[in-house]
Amino acid sequence: MGEILNNLSKLKELSVRPRTSVEKYRDPERPSAPQIGKDLNVSYIVDGRGQKYGNTIRLTVELIEAAKDRQIWTNSYERDLKDAGDFFTIQSQVAQAIASELRTEITSEEKQLIEKPATTNLTAYDYYQKGRDEHIKYWINTKDSAALKRSNDLYHEALKYDSTFAQAYSGLAKVYWDKHYWETMLSENFLDSVLILSNVALSHDNKLSEAYAVRGDYYREMEKKEQALEDYDKAVKYNPNDYLGYFGKGLLYLDDDLLKSIDNLQRAASLYHGLELPLILERLAVAYGYAGFSEKAKDISYEVIKLTGDSSRKLNYLAWGEVIQGNYEKALDYFERLYSMDSTNKLIQWYCGYYNVESGRYKESLKYFEKWIEGSKTLSEGILFGMHRVGLAYFYTGNKVKADYYFDKQINNCNKVIEFGRVYGPNSRVYYDLAAVYAFRGENDKAYENLKLANQIQSGSLFNVVLIKNDPLFNSMRNEPEFQQIVKDVEAKYQAEHERVRKWLKEQGMI
Repeated sequence: MGEILNNLSKLKELSVRPRTSVEKYRDPERPSAPQIGKDLNVSYIVDGRGQKYGNTIRLTVELIEAAKDRQIWTNSYERDLKDAGDFFTIQSQVAQAIASELRTEITSEEKQLIEKPATTNLTAYDYYQKGRDEHIKYWINTKDSAALKRSNDLYHEALKYDSTFAQAYSGLAKVYWDKHYWETMLSENFLDSVLILSNVALSHDNKLSEAYAVRGDYYREMEKKEQALEDYDKAVKYNPNDYLGYFGKGLLYLDDDLLKSIDNLQRAASLYHGLELPLILERLAVAYGYAGFSEKAKDISYEVIKLTGDSSRKLNYLAWGEVIQGNYEKALDYFERLYSMDSTNKLIQWYCGYYNVESGRYKESLKYFEKWIEGSKTLSEGILFGMHRVGLAYFYTGNKVKADYYFDKQINNCNKVIEFGRVYGPNSRVYYDLAAVYAFRGENDKAYENLKLANQIQSGSLFNVVLIKNDPLFNSMRNEPEFQQIVKDVEAKYQAEHERVRKWLKEQGMI
């Protein structure tokens, strides 16, 4: 099933849902064909049954018109499996027969892609598929480190049976990313193994979409935008239905072009209806929020709640809805309610500390920050860009020594990020955070220098406007004409970006 869908997805004229999107419909109690078609936004469904007797495989496949629940094509295949080539030949024949039935033109390049077997060894292929399933479990629940380890082991098992299996190498590249992203963030060899493994994958199959996508992710993190875009475009070229290429481009543009970010994230969401869809939609909601379309962001957020059944997400979305409007007191109320539901959540501990600081409740903030610091043994997003917020809490509770310690840590973190050329939230954030520390310490020349750098590269995000207008670290220079002009520039950028997105949404008939 997976291989047939994978082959069909390489045809530009077809919009195909991936295996993880349709897995839930293999249950005998599945919905009717019209309902499945509606759920997945597809016109046709491929159904099939297979049996294996010794080395003989018998496969029956049918094509169903979803709306009418009507079979429009069927065929049976029987083959003596002497090697893996026979197995993949059947999948290729089925895909081409379906495409022909749907009057879909197959280019010569697409035909080559379909006919190329993923591996020469069925045992290797089986281990890879099992590894992929375990990897998806981890992506859905990143606390499931056991699933990530099983995925790693299964990919390696696949390579024992076929050392040239490109997909197993790209799978290992993603495993390395998931295991070592934060621990290597501020080291010179950050994600080097991701690049090496994706290059090995492409050396065995230079038209492997997923390998280009993961290498594009690597270049995105290394601030090599042109190389990232080139690889994302190749991922889409070799698999027009690969949501990962569009998802990567959506994240890449989130920093400096919200219109392109929204467009690509929506394409990713339209192509993928599997278990990872909530992750895509969450990023899309963020992009709409940054662009100032709070109702759209809210609608998407509620869709995620329906998909996941996670009621705590509602509080989280409500909190961020208040943050983006600068209503920190209301946001804090939601975050503290989340904390009462799970006091061990490191991210919620951090948010409670941060928004207590933003609300001027410094003693309260330290209760959360100290608990967060106590359990934070490794580098994380909060540690990377949040040390000065901890410093501010200590400063206003009278501990100047600890305040200086955390302000210095923030400056050190920012300088390391700049030195190594790492992505740091939106790229402008590293300069903004440096400016904030310098402003609080009265080093205004350095503060303005970094604010100007931030303003040159930051996107027109509503979040940026709200942050700079409310940030207590800038209170000492808030009334200065130069600072007020920078605030006006940030607001103007946002208004221009908001209007660009509004005009595009209107042209698309979406508002």
